[in-house]
Amino acid sequence: MKYTQLGRTGLKVSRLVLGTMNFGPQTDEPTSHGILDAALDAGLNFVDTANVYGWGENKGRTEEIIGTWFAQGGGRREKTVLATKVYGSMSREGDTWPNEDRLSALNVRRAVEASLKRLQTDHIDLYQFHHIDRRTPFEEIWQAVDVLIQQGKILYAGSSNFPGYKIAQANETAARRGMLGLVSEQCLYNLAERRAEMEVIPAAQDYGLGVIPWSPLHGGLLGGVIKKEVEGGRRASGRSADALANSSVRAQVQAYEDLLDKHGLEPGEAALAWLLTRPGVTGPIVGPRTAEQLESALRALELELGEEVLAGLDEIFPGPGPSPEAFAW
Repeated sequence: MKYTQLGRTGLKVSRLVLGTMNFGPQTDEPTSHGILDAALDAGLNFVDTANVYGWGENKGRTEEIIGTWFAQGGGRREKTVLATKVYGSMSREGDTWPNEDRLSALNVRRAVEASLKRLQTDHIDLYQFHHIDRRTPFEEIWQAVDVLIQQGKILYAGSSNFPGYKIAQANETAARRGMLGLVSEQCLYNLAERRAEMEVIPAAQDYGLGVIPWSPLHGGLLGGVIKKEVEGGRRASGRSADALANSSVRAQVQAYEDLLDKHGLEPGEAALAWLLTRPGVTGPIVGPRTAEQLESALRALELELGEEVLAGLDEIFPGPGPSPEAFAW
């Protein structure tokens, strides 16, 4: 396993992040525990979740699954850098109540306590704001975070789905309070979706945040979806199916798969390996539903993409270019 520092911190994390969104809704508890054990055995020490994972009437279920895994002992908690998130409503349908979502000091405090209970741990290593809160000032958010840090309930704070200017606002406010501020940004970033390169990633780099890309295969679109259709009759679904309905996107994905086939590379592994070459990226989040999918993701760590492949990928999926030149002069 390869490790790196998380942004400007002294915290060492694996260059792949184990995403757990499928634990509960698509992957049962024993299988989830098996994937967690396999990841830890491979040296993958960075585990990401969110309080809302489990979804619907089962919000919090994913954290519970991780908690029962920690409870098995064997150094599982001590070896894990644990990240979770706060923002989404934890109310059940038909039982909504004020202050059960967003980033008010009240909700942040309550959400941390609830996550700690579900996760069966006394602290969260990286507590992430799942979205910007347009109603709550950063002064209030950082006051709540400062209390939690002093109490030893969280160690670091990170963001997710923040635009560049909000990263700047958050960290300038933290600096005025003498606080470390955000240390990571979890954003949508992959070969097919490179808009983060224009503002988000430059802001993260300037403020010393580690970038943690989510959806590295763009909902399966970059995982060899056309090849799977041809070879196994398995049709794309969800985001991939919607994208492939566009003829220009389908041609683009076909060119991508043809390029990698020419070089004997698996699309999903190459998409992950490409992200590992990008400036500012700590590690992409992989969300395996099975042990086999985890093994495939781990192989990407050893994959080195040649200059011809990298140039070909840039030609097929060109980035937006630097800001402001991408939209100005």
